[in-house]
Amino acid sequence: MSHPLTIEFGVRALEIATEVKVSTAYDAARMPGVSHPAYEPCTAVWDTGAMSSVITPALAAKLGLHSLGIVKMQHANGESLVNTYMINLLLPNKMEVSTLLVMEGAMTDADVLIGMDIITLCDFAITNKGGKTTFSFDIPSTRKTDYQA
Repeated sequence: MSHPLTIEFGVRALEIATEVKVSTAYDAARMPGVSHPAYEPCTAVWDTGAMSSVITPALAAKLGLHSLGIVKMQHANGESLVNTYMINLLLPNKMEVSTLLVMEGAMTDADVLIGMDIITLCDFAITNKGGKTTFSFDIPSTRKTDYQA
């Protein structure tokens, strides 16, 4: 079943930021009888230049997450060794990505960075007609967009 969402910004947006919800990792199929953990509302920035999704150390602490290990992260300032965590991510269209492996990273204006690990699960478009940005996505992917056709 398709779950499309379109957000109109009303201006030319220099970043795509949306509200999401994050919880500790939960898989109903593997955890019968266990209630879904509480969600934490967060601001997320969508970043096609990031291969993996990222959460802040503050969000990891707030959720009481425990590191699953350390990996090397490449970023704009070079590279760092960072913690990894498993979360559930509830997107603005109410679709949940369960047991998502994320990295820890510092951000100033958001709690979550949504990378290509999530973006490649959906159809994703940004248009700027009339100088106003419209962001659309649909998960799962349902169509091919071809502006040359």
